[in-house]
Amino acid sequence: MSLRARISEDLKTAMKAKDTLRLSTLRLINAAIKDRDIALRGEGEDREMTDVEITAVMSRMVKQRQESARAYEEGGRLELVERELDEIKVIEGYLPRQLSDDEVEAAIAATISELEASSIRDMGRVMNALKTQFTGQMDFGAVGPMVKSRLS
Repeated sequence: MSLRARISEDLKTAMKAKDTLRLSTLRLINAAIKDRDIALRGEGEDREMTDVEITAVMSRMVKQRQESARAYEEGGRLELVERELDEIKVIEGYLPRQLSDDEVEAAIAATISELEASSIRDMGRVMNALKTQFTGQMDFGAVGPMVKSRLS
């Protein structure tokens, strides 16, 4: 079952169960997916997003909520922090398992050797290969400096 279909089915289940948090979060996910589908059509691509693209959208949603939670925490709005963290849990239920630090290190090392990358000029190729293979499984904001230090 595709990720899109799974989200739609879970949306119906949440509606029947009257699970308001899950329902509202799944509606937000659906809206983000549909927005991106519309953007693709605007770019001349007459297709729906793939599961990998949907995963990337949901990863961005998690990052946005983490930033919002930090801002709310600094502002003393703890009830909003809790809401953001609850939404993150729902979204993460659809994302692939996050790799551990050791697995990230191993993936970086394997990709660098596979591409025979040797200098900082190869960083773009390495990052693209990692993003293609591990979308949603690692934080690329943290991976970038790790790749850079290995290639320097």
